[in-house]
Amino acid sequence: MTERLTIGQLADRAGVSVETIRYYERRALLSEPARTRSGYRQYDAAAIRRIAFIKRAQELGFTLDEIAALLELRIDHVDNCDAVERRAHETVARIDRKIAELMRMREALEPLLAACRERRPTQDCPILDALDPEGDVSVDGKH
Repeated sequence: MTERLTIGQLADRAGVSVETIRYYERRALLSEPARTRSGYRQYDAAAIRRIAFIKRAQELGFTLDEIAALLELRIDHVDNCDAVERRAHETVARIDRKIAELMRMREALEPLLAACRERRPTQDCPILDALDPEGDVSVDGKH
């Protein structure tokens, strides 16, 4: 007989929260399991492996939508590895775009940080000035 796990046991074994498991179910990354007569979810041990797949794919930069597609490819034996490779190339391209965006952000912020070394009052803060070039926004919404 296959080992059955409650949602709490699965969360502990997979190293995620119960809310993460529920979220994966809502996103159809994890199938909703059978329930006991009293309504408790009963997962099989394969759910641990599937969550590990999801977590590893996230670590590699795949989005949850991309992971869903990869999971479909894993069970759809009609496609071949080319489809997986194509998705991985798309993910690398997205990561490269994100890195370039982060580098632009860093390059814009570094001169502002250097200007902050003068320790002026906040009304003369170069970072706040750069964020609000009009100088008319305050925290409480008043001018």
